[in-house]
Amino acid sequence: MNTQRPLILITNDDGHAAKGLQRLIALMRTLGEVAVISTDEVMSAKSHSCTIHNKLRARLVREEKDFVEFRCNGTPVDCVKLAYQKLLPRTPDLVVSGINHGTNAASTVVYSGTVGAVIEACMNGLAAIGFSLDTLDPDADFGHLDTTILEITKKVLKEGLPKGVCLNVNFPKRCDEPLKGIKVCRQAACRWVEYFREQYDEHGELFFDLSGELVSDDITPGTDLHAIRNNYVAVVPTCFDWTAYTQIEPMKNYEQLSVKP
Repeated sequence: MNTQRPLILITNDDGHAAKGLQRLIALMRTLGEVAVISTDEVMSAKSHSCTIHNKLRARLVREEKDFVEFRCNGTPVDCVKLAYQKLLPRTPDLVVSGINHGTNAASTVVYSGTVGAVIEACMNGLAAIGFSLDTLDPDADFGHLDTTILEITKKVLKEGLPKGVCLNVNFPKRCDEPLKGIKVCRQAACRWVEYFREQYDEHGELFFDLSGELVSDDITPGTDLHAIRNNYVAVVPTCFDWTAYTQIEPMKNYEQLSVKP
């Protein structure tokens, strides 16, 4: 009889010391063997970038029964690639990323290193979940997330996910009242309104400091933004196929354009 516990790979984009990562490690260790490959530094907004021009390194920092931890100088995607190809003794049963300090709802998912790691796993046939909390506070309270994270994770471990589909899970930041429930929903449409502030370094050279805010007119029922702003957990089934299928037939007239010199 096989009594082997599931192997769960954990990564993030907030760096190895992030409180959200440490919380996720504690939760996942109750469910199976855990391997952590985290980034050395904060890698927010790295999306699906990976290291190809610099030396990529991973070092073992801790190992004990049913637990191993590495730190990597690369991106979250590098962490996942190295894990299943080089560092782990077997293919992980599940990849989890987070718990991210900051929302990855709506179109912010395009920039997200947290979700980039999840997409990388999904592209390679691994079940994967990204968890994010709607606050940038480095000392955020994650206590109200525990039960839901464990329930979602156990369901995926038991049932798996459809081929080519991963989960992007976002939590509201409020912890002063119980979560109302879970909404399986779509990604809201939004955009960043960005501001570049001109500054000068110690050598008098100009540089630009980027900040901005998320703007959306799509905070409607059925979207992830609506869910988290009404104290629900937003679960968005996410895929890496970016094809606009609804436009294939309407744009068939492109095939009539000339390709001759």
